[in-house]
Amino acid sequence: MRDVAIVAFAQSVHRRSTDEVSEVELLMPVLHEVLGRAGLKAHEIGFTCSGSCDYLAGRAFSFTMALDGVGAWPPISESHVEMDGAWALYEAWVKLLTGEADTALVYAYGKSSPGDIREVLTRQLDPYYVAPLWPDSVALAALQAQALIDAGETSEREPAAIAARSRTDAAANPYTPPTGDGRAGRGYIVQPLRRDDCPPVSDGAAAIVLAAGDTARRLSACPAWIRGIDHRIEAHSLGVRDLTDSPSTRLAAERAGAFEAPVDTAELHAPFTFQELLLRKALRLGDDVTVNPSGGALAANPVMAAGLIRLGEAAARIHRGESQRALAHATSGPCLQQNLVAVLEAERP
Repeated sequence: MRDVAIVAFAQSVHRRSTDEVSEVELLMPVLHEVLGRAGLKAHEIGFTCSGSCDYLAGRAFSFTMALDGVGAWPPISESHVEMDGAWALYEAWVKLLTGEADTALVYAYGKSSPGDIREVLTRQLDPYYVAPLWPDSVALAALQAQALIDAGETSEREPAAIAARSRTDAAANPYTPPTGDGRAGRGYIVQPLRRDDCPPVSDGAAAIVLAAGDTARRLSACPAWIRGIDHRIEAHSLGVRDLTDSPSTRLAAERAGAFEAPVDTAELHAPFTFQELLLRKALRLGDDVTVNPSGGALAANPVMAAGLIRLGEAAARIHRGESQRALAHATSGPCLQQNLVAVLEAERP
């Protein structure tokens, strides 16, 4: 297969509210930045793929407005997924493997602030048995957290340490919003989840440029090569799943080659603190692995972009020479229903 790498990554400053700008205005500076970092013009991109959600915007085919901003005329080769941008990157990776393009632009964006994101996410549920009950995303996460506590896998104290570490790391990340002093974060939202255990409402966008083979080496001094990537899904019905485990994450990691050699960095898309513990176990990550040095989704969680950001943050550490082999994970759906795992490596000598 062709070698494909992430050669550039950019993201917006994620804010709790961006009422003053549209999705297009939120996205365009990020696209200009990522193309500038890759040294490419828009017409030099061979394939474009985006990830977003019409439910957030409240109108059908809302992604076409962003595509107009990107520039769809003269006609370009493009696609869209109603999914986190990490899955758009997967589609672009496959496109480059086929040889139909040498470069690809992947972007994702989401504005969660205008409405009730917890209510919007209920539309992901089984429409016959679960969605009519309207359990929101935090309530379902609380069920998973309680299942882990009941199974003896964790306690309320262990996730609190994850929250503190994530937000401390995020303080050095210029793209995440201030998190406050934490004194108001210990009240329960849905027991056993406290406010610190949950992700913030975030508006934001992210973009990545992929390139194949020698094109990647020309565009980046230190490409982040995608050595493997795979995604898997759990059963749709929560009642037939073991919420204390994530077999789809484990299988995706195995198929992506994550267990073939140690990784030094892992960017995990764990919107809730206890999910990091669950993912660490599924991915066999030891204490020697640096997990979510960016602060992760607990610091900024723009819906539809947070998973793509995990890939971008892992790649950025390779670009800066801070990592040699990194793992990136993205999730979508309730209780880690859909999971994608990618393995990134620096150039081998």
